Amino acid sequence: MSWLYRHVIRPILFQQNPEDIHDRTLHGLALVSKSELLLGAMNSFFGAPPLPVTVFGLRFPNPVGLAAGMDKNAEALPAWAAMGFGFTELGAATWHAQPGNPPPRVFRAVEEEAIVNRMGFNNLGAEAIAQILARWRRTNRWPEHPVGMNLGKSKITPLKKAPEDYANSFRALKPYLDFFVVNVSSPNTPGLRQLQDRAALDEILTAIQELNTPDTKGRTRPVLVKVAPDLSFEALDEILELVEPRRVAGIVATNTTIQRPASTSPAVQRVYAEAGGLSGRPLRARSTEVIRYLYRRTSGRVPIIGVGGIFNGSDAWEKITAGASLLQIYTSLVYEGPGAARSIVSGLLQEMQNAGFSHLADAVGCKATE
Repeated sequence: MSWLYRHVIRPILFQQNPEDIHDRTLHGLALVSKSELLLGAMNSFFGAPPLPVTVFGLRFPNPVGLAAGMDKNAEALPAWAAMGFGFTELGAATWHAQPGNPPPRVFRAVEEEAIVNRMGFNNLGAEAIAQILARWRRTNRWPEHPVGMNLGKSKITPLKKAPEDYANSFRALKPYLDFFVVNVSSPNTPGLRQLQDRAALDEILTAIQELNTPDTKGRTRPVLVKVAPDLSFEALDEILELVEPRRVAGIVATNTTIQRPASTSPAVQRVYAEAGGLSGRPLRARSTEVIRYLYRRTSGRVPIIGVGGIFNGSDAWEKITAGASLLQIYTSLVYEGPGAARSIVSGLLQEMQNAGFSHLADAVGCKATE
């Protein structure tokens, strides 16, 4: 199936506008999500082998999750588990509904297997997304894996009111989700990355945790922070200083980058000249470097979700052995097709066998000091 997708289906899709293809694909998956029969058929084709892990109190059927940005409004929530993902991160959701930046706002650098996007947190708003989540619950279509939400700041909200903005979204969505990711690292909302400053982030986390009271089962929601690959190690240290006092459950490393690698290809250069965040293969090395640094600095005490340039089992193994307990993909799903999660999990199992590990957790960070 992966050969068929790369060599037959993908060339046809890539002749069309990236955002149009994304929207049509999501619409199709939303239709599949309403049918148990179609979900079962999808799972038979793309379901991943079991590789269970437990992180921040949640059990994941496998460590490969869907990164935020693919399904912002939970339109196709049941489909992701059927496609082999071990967890789903929805969003980013903002308190106010917003259209995002004007199109065109997604660009493929095909030769580099990369994407530049400047979507700008386009979403229906936290309250509307909460209603969609409630419908999935009512119709018994909720996936049997953890589901989280990426939280962003509304563009119209001043930076000084960001804590209230994030807290409002958290309050509306908390009843439905297993974990949350505070996104202060997207390059596509003006001024957002200023919120990675220790004092600003402290205020946001404080506002969220004040609302993060135990539910009827006595559980609070794990709250993670997503960091930019462009931060210095000193800036990462400042974020880590908030982990204990603000009960940060983990770090998502990393978001897209505003940096651009050198390229001699005119087509790639044109894409790289576009404003926005770069994802895909060019991000692999830097995201792994950040993961390794975070793991070392915390002595492995803070779970890390590794994101950036994961296309196969080898890429995934690099992230795991550098210190990631979980992984997420986005761009590789675009380039490798619907079997991407299954392929990566299968590759991880092979890497574990080759290295002599019976449990994935034992491999986490085993090469972080090399």
